[in-house]
Amino acid sequence: MTKIIIITVAFLVAFSLTGISQTQTGGEKYGKTLNLGVGIGYYRYIGNSTPVFHANLEFDVARNFTLAPFITYFSYQKYRYWGNNNNDYKNYYYRQTTIPIGLKGTYYFDSFLGATSKWDFYLAGSLGFAYRTIRWEEGYEGNIKVSNGTSGLYLDGHIGVEYHINQRVGLLLDISTGISTFCLAVYL
Repeated sequence: MTKIIIITVAFLVAFSLTGISQTQTGGEKYGKTLNLGVGIGYYRYIGNSTPVFHANLEFDVARNFTLAPFITYFSYQKYRYWGNNNNDYKNYYYRQTTIPIGLKGTYYFDSFLGATSKWDFYLAGSLGFAYRTIRWEEGYEGNIKVSNGTSGLYLDGHIGVEYHINQRVGLLLDISTGISTFCLAVYL
């Protein structure tokens, strides 16, 4: 699985870098931006929010459009009540860690909305793979399958706004269908 993740990331980075040579014709450039963020993820199958750490690197591809390879990390703990003749009935915990890796495509609506250079407004979509691990508490011998309705494929839709503090730094709020983050944007 690690080899698949490494190959996928290498492919996505190489694909994104091809966009560097394609410059936008007029208008603001959005690429060459490192977005580092923390946030919350809320998933129906978890039943509560969980902290998320996120990073992506945006590159201009076309006018008002960027691609950004990304990596995200989140982990949560849940409990399952179990026991048998040899083990006392109690709540056993498991910890699931998920690391989505992929490519985010973003379209900026600044010119359409008439936004000033201090603000960016966008819609985006993320596509990638989610690497998951689940670790059970020692002593648990029940069903170890966690049915959370997810697969290795990672899809997420985004709507966001960014405020440019100055020419080097901005603050970004990204609200999405799975993971919403508050990011620090660093313009390279």
